[in-house]
Amino acid sequence: RFLLPCRYCQVNVPDELLRDLLPGPVTLVLKRSKELNKDLNPFTSLVGVRIPNHPFIRELARACSGPLALTSANVSCQASTLTVSEFQDLWPQLSLIIDGGPIGDVQSPECRLGSTVVDLSVLGKFTIIRPGCALTPTVEILRQKYGLIPESS
Repeated sequence: RFLLPCRYCQVNVPDELLRDLLPGPVTLVLKRSKELNKDLNPFTSLVGVRIPNHPFIRELARACSGPLALTSANVSCQASTLTVSEFQDLWPQLSLIIDGGPIGDVQSPECRLGSTVVDLSVLGKFTIIRPGCALTPTVEILRQKYGLIPESS
């Protein structure tokens, strides 16, 4: 049974909703807790939480005692990379590169859209911050199964 730890963010949605969206290609934006390091997203009261459905990164997360703060391995506004060789131009700027295998179907354009980012910080509402690769099923789950209302951005 999967539950999102409430230590670093304030979860105001049912556990079942979390299980419907995570792990997977969705990033949930929630209110951060006071326990989360203040240097992570210092100018906002929100934090993005993602649990990928990839065996390597989930095993790595289990081995760590706290949250992992990660960024995508691509330049902002460019397509997501799916293999380590695709961001080879960034290697000189990185301290460590771990090849855990492809993180999606390299032939699928949808896999390069990144995660769907949805703000769930307002009770009963949601805001799509980035459509990403899982927009349609995410919105269907939020609206039809849980009755959340889209909030205009």
